[in-house]
Amino acid sequence: MPYLYLAIAIVAEVVATSLLKLSHGFTRPLPTLGMALGYLVAFYFLSLTLRTVPTGIAYAIWSGVGVVLIATIAWLFQGQKLDLAAMIGMAMIVGGVVVMNLFSSSVAH
Repeated sequence: MPYLYLAIAIVAEVVATSLLKLSHGFTRPLPTLGMALGYLVAFYFLSLTLRTVPTGIAYAIWSGVGVVLIATIAWLFQGQKLDLAAMIGMAMIVGGVVVMNLFSSSVAH
């Protein structure tokens, strides 16, 4: 269950961050409201995750997956350019999360 909670938290955070750009500095009410609700959902489910998953591990997964998803959404829908260095950097982040989860003794296997 904790990793389902973490997945929900990540999706909510990605949606909220995407809406943050669309809020145009909180001048558009609907995206601003959606952003606020998204962050509330994200942090609520992250807090449920932290009941059983170590904070460092949960945050590594949260940030690694979040960076890749947000960059992908920005590339697909917001015209952001991703150069080779950005893609390599994101691959390294994901690789670090995978290494932590597969080989770290701080993660329950």
